[in-house]
Amino acid sequence: MAVKMKAGVVHAREDLRYEEIDKPVPGPGEVLIKVKYTGICGSDIPRVNGDACHFFPNVLGHEFSGVVEELGEGVTKLAVGNRVAGIPLIPCMQCEDCQKGNYSLCKHYSFIGSRRFGSFAEYVVVPEMNAVPFSEDVSFEKGAFFEPATVALHGLQRVPYEGGKTVAILGGGTIGMFVMQWARIFGAREAVVFDIAQERLDLAARLGATAGINTLEKDFMEKAKAITGGRGYDYVFETAGNTITMKMAFELAANKAKSGCPWSASSWAAIIWVLLLSSVMMRRKPCLRRGS
Repeated sequence: MAVKMKAGVVHAREDLRYEEIDKPVPGPGEVLIKVKYTGICGSDIPRVNGDACHFFPNVLGHEFSGVVEELGEGVTKLAVGNRVAGIPLIPCMQCEDCQKGNYSLCKHYSFIGSRRFGSFAEYVVVPEMNAVPFSEDVSFEKGAFFEPATVALHGLQRVPYEGGKTVAILGGGTIGMFVMQWARIFGAREAVVFDIAQERLDLAARLGATAGINTLEKDFMEKAKAITGGRGYDYVFETAGNTITMKMAFELAANKAKSGCPWSASSWAAIIWVLLLSSVMMRRKPCLRRGS
C-alpha cells in the first residue's frame, strides 16, 4: 500500500484542494525532499485561477527548500540530511542550447511545480542536479528564496549591468526587491524602488534602497527625476508586469539607458517592451553625458 502525504492539488480552474496523495518515490538520479518552506509565485495564480495549468490534477510550487530524505539509485553528490534549495527548471541537457550552457532556452525542458508535481506538498522529488545544498547558517525560509533571487540576478546579467549608475525598479514585489538588492550589491549609485504601496517602499528602504517613490502621488515623476538631476535613470527594470509601469519606464529612462524585465523572460509582451524601449533610448539624440 502506497504511503500518503498532504498536498495542495489543483483539480480544475479555481479548484485547489488540500488532500492526501501518494508520497513520491525517487527514481534513478533523483532525490526525495521533505519540504520545509515553499513560496507562491505570481505565475502560480493563473495556474489556479486561469488557464495556465498544464494538466489536472497537478501540484504546483517551484520556490522551495527542505531536507533530503531519500536518495535514488546513482545519486552521488547529495546525502540524506542535506539542507537544499530547489531549482525548478529541468533542461534536457541534450539539445544545442543546453550544450552551450543556455539551459533557460531549452525547448524540451520540464519544470517542477508546473509540468511535474511541485512543492505545495509535504514531499517533492527532483533530479539530483536540481537540489542545491546550503549551510546550517542559512535558514530554510531564506533557502526558499533561492529561485526568485536568481531570477532577479539573471535579469541584471542579461542587460548587462554595471555598477556606479542610477537604477529604477518599477514594482516592489519579491523580484523587484531582489533586483534592487543585487543592484546595490554590485555598486549602484542610486537604486530607487517605485510602487503604489507605502509598506513595500518602507520594506525597500530597510533592504537597502536609496529611495522609494510612491507613484500614487501627483508629483512622483518630478521627485523621481530630481534624484538623477533630471537626466533620467541609466537602468530601468520593470518588475511589476503591468502596462502602466511599462509606459512609465519611457519617462524615467535616460538617454542610452538599458532596460530589463526579469519577471518573464519568455513573455512576448516583455520581449517586445524591452526591444521597443531599448530602440527608443538608442534613437534619442546623444547628449554630453553618457547615459550608460
